[in-house]
Amino acid sequence: MPRTVLFAEVAGFYAAVERAENPAIASRPIIVGGDPRKRGQVHAASSEARNQGVEPGMSMLEALQRCPSAKALRTDMRRYREASRRLHVALRSAHPDFEPFELGAVFAELGRSRPEALRVAEAMREVVRGDLSMELRVGIASGKFLARLLAAEMREEGVREIAPGEERAFLAALPASRIDGVGPKTEARLADVGAHDIAEVAALGRARLEEMFGSHGLRIHALASGSDDERVRARSHPKSLSRSTTLGELDVDVDQLSQSLGELTQRLAKDLGGQGLSATKLALRVRFGDQRVVTRSRRLAQPCARASELLEAASLLLSRTPAGPQRVRGLGVQLSGLVQAGEEDAQLDLFD
Repeated sequence: MPRTVLFAEVAGFYAAVERAENPAIASRPIIVGGDPRKRGQVHAASSEARNQGVEPGMSMLEALQRCPSAKALRTDMRRYREASRRLHVALRSAHPDFEPFELGAVFAELGRSRPEALRVAEAMREVVRGDLSMELRVGIASGKFLARLLAAEMREEGVREIAPGEERAFLAALPASRIDGVGPKTEARLADVGAHDIAEVAALGRARLEEMFGSHGLRIHALASGSDDERVRARSHPKSLSRSTTLGELDVDVDQLSQSLGELTQRLAKDLGGQGLSATKLALRVRFGDQRVVTRSRRLAQPCARASELLEAASLLLSRTPAGPQRVRGLGVQLSGLVQAGEEDAQLDLFD
């Protein structure tokens, strides 16, 4: 029985984040990218925009011509990275170990049990929908390449699997360009020898592909044949957790800043508790009204997961910034040096 690999992603992640955080634009197509006046490119698009021909990489001007009713938004990587961390927190409540692939996407390996993979997939979809108001699509197959390709081929959110033994049938009619590592030049060389789809690439045989492309040809043949032994490099917990907030008014007094810090540290304590983690380092990020950013950080005296202790450390760092006399526009708190509960005694030795 082949292994079971799961690939889960929020399609058009940047657009999904914008939609989840701003319900007022939920009914409109969304295109996220650079400034159309400066030849900006599309970085992500909602399904409605994709259905009208909008694709990542095309110019924003062309995208808006194809989908004139779309809401165009500037890319905000800081928010998307934070949203991806929140996604990881949610996913770990369904399955503790996975490999982050890119923002909004992960791999997980689940031994050889397809029923367990289907259960985990549905649990992931439920928690992401409930906690983040986003929809997840999940591909399940015998390897990373197949699971990711299956998810990419899905037209709507849900769960699909390639049954063991059906790998070649799934791949056969797809264009050769869908194979990982087959770019325009490689695709052109394959076309020169009559290999346009994946079935035709596989039919060339291992020796011919090695002759054409060297060791890279062996990899192409394996993937075209439905074989992929690349392992999932799972991490049992994230490297860091963060929360941030944008303050509605520039004139914010110290009491209001303390209240905002309290809310952030309460949420972080909940994130830590949900994963059985403690933090050994805390960083504070303050964005002022003139867009200047000041960052302060400190190591904690001992691994910490309590909101009150996190707030005490964050407040101390805040007192070491110009906040108060100067206008503050945003606050962010990041926790790093994360350890599992059973690792705390070993971590304490580092600070003796």
